[in-house]
Amino acid sequence: MKTKNILNILSITAFSIASTYLNAQEKPYVSEVWTADQGKTYKNPILYADYSDPDVTRVGDDYYMTASSFNEAPGLPILHSKDMVNWKLVNYALPDVLPAKNFSTPKRGDGVWAPAIRFHQGEFYIYWGDPDFGIYMVKTKNPLGKWDEPVLVMEGKGLIDSCPFWDEDGNAYLVHGWAGSRAGVKSLLSINKMNAEGTKVLDKGVHIFDGHDAHPTVEGPKMYKRNGYYYIFAPAGGVATGWQLVLRSKNIYGPYEEKIVLEQGKTKINGPHQGAWVDTPSGEDWFYHFQDVDAGGRIVHLQPMKWEKDWPVMGIDNDKNGIGEPVLTYKKPNVGKTYPIVTPPETDEFDGEKLGLQWQWSANENIVWSSKLPGQKFLRLFSMKMGENDKNLWNVPNLLTQKFPAPNFAASTKVKLTPEDAKEGKTAGLLVMGMDHASVVITNKTDGYYVQLRKAEKAEKGGEEKVLFEAKLKSNEAYFKVNVNEPNGICTFSYSENGKNFIKVGEPFQAKPGKWIGAKVGLYSVSTQKANRGGYADFEYFRITKN
Repeated sequence: MKTKNILNILSITAFSIASTYLNAQEKPYVSEVWTADQGKTYKNPILYADYSDPDVTRVGDDYYMTASSFNEAPGLPILHSKDMVNWKLVNYALPDVLPAKNFSTPKRGDGVWAPAIRFHQGEFYIYWGDPDFGIYMVKTKNPLGKWDEPVLVMEGKGLIDSCPFWDEDGNAYLVHGWAGSRAGVKSLLSINKMNAEGTKVLDKGVHIFDGHDAHPTVEGPKMYKRNGYYYIFAPAGGVATGWQLVLRSKNIYGPYEEKIVLEQGKTKINGPHQGAWVDTPSGEDWFYHFQDVDAGGRIVHLQPMKWEKDWPVMGIDNDKNGIGEPVLTYKKPNVGKTYPIVTPPETDEFDGEKLGLQWQWSANENIVWSSKLPGQKFLRLFSMKMGENDKNLWNVPNLLTQKFPAPNFAASTKVKLTPEDAKEGKTAGLLVMGMDHASVVITNKTDGYYVQLRKAEKAEKGGEEKVLFEAKLKSNEAYFKVNVNEPNGICTFSYSENGKNFIKVGEPFQAKPGKWIGAKVGLYSVSTQKANRGGYADFEYFRITKN
């Protein structure tokens, strides 16, 4: 876990300087709706957002996190922290999901699964498995800049949840899991020998753990070495209901001893597993994991960790059964100093040169979907025609969305619709997207502009989008808002013509998760097939605030 050579030390210094400069140049964004930092303590989750399958690595006194991004583009978010509690979204490692042509249209639930991030000989590496194509790797010397072109390390169906490991003797390995939907079998962990560069596997691999008997759906392996033991940290038992398993052996190929080290117990934190063991320069140990909260996605928790008899102990063993349980609050990690509160961005006033990093498209971005010119204090989304057979937004690629940021929040925007030559059929608005989706929109008809509440149930299966509310507007501008509340994402949409007096529309909508992701909130602009081409919608801002 600790860097040793001169190259690493020089790299650590450079990254520390770069991150310090970055933090000094920008005013930290602090969420109105969720912050984990409580002063001397923190509260879980540290990120109440869908950073699924998180993995973290430390380089000097800097911490870097990545997470699954599936079909969303850009992919592989890069988050940075100095204190393990406050995280800033700083980059993406994957501008386009690969193969680029395949992901030019939404392939929801496919793409980037469960990545692992590591620092080796002065470079950052991220490995991830795409269940349809194989295991990819991308690397860089500067995590804040452009990452190298990805390399397909191991081609094949059903290969997922990959993690590299460079041993002390220079040998390189790749441990991974299997997707039963593609491979026909799951609950297995396998290991392959890699070349030293980590760019290709050198053998067919061997199975090193079979979870069918006691640890079904074992997956997401992360490999480490400590005190002569090889360790594999792996979740088992299912995303929402499982536990954290740790395996150890003196031989990388096994046999491996097993021990459950974290479980829900009597807490409200279901399925606590899949994440990263991280140490601090002061010698503390910590474990990141996620919790599946349905529409809220897979949110990130931080657990204290210690070692007893060469086994990790995570959280607090409340019932003294030898297995830890998640904590809700705890003292912050000892990193030597106190850092400002910072959270991933949410609000976007659209007054910068680019979109905020919080935004992702439902497929690889096409430049014609949007316009953000220098000095332009709004975002223009063009009215892209939907597919002839589209009954809802499930297969629409130009949805611009971001993660739910908290269990309770409001999202608002102001939009101006310009249909150009089209007499009808242009629509733009504020969206909550998942297996079901709903939106409040402005649309044009031959006799003027209308506000509508639209909803589609079972969108993946072709459920037709229906209009549940409609009222005529005085102009082509409107203000939209959605209030999202517990339990589990109850959404209430409203609109205004003056930005002050908001009128609720329709019945509350129950947000639903997407495919392997939480619900998302955002903006879109579309056109019917029959409408004349052209048209656009200008969004003045997008704001996340308290309800």
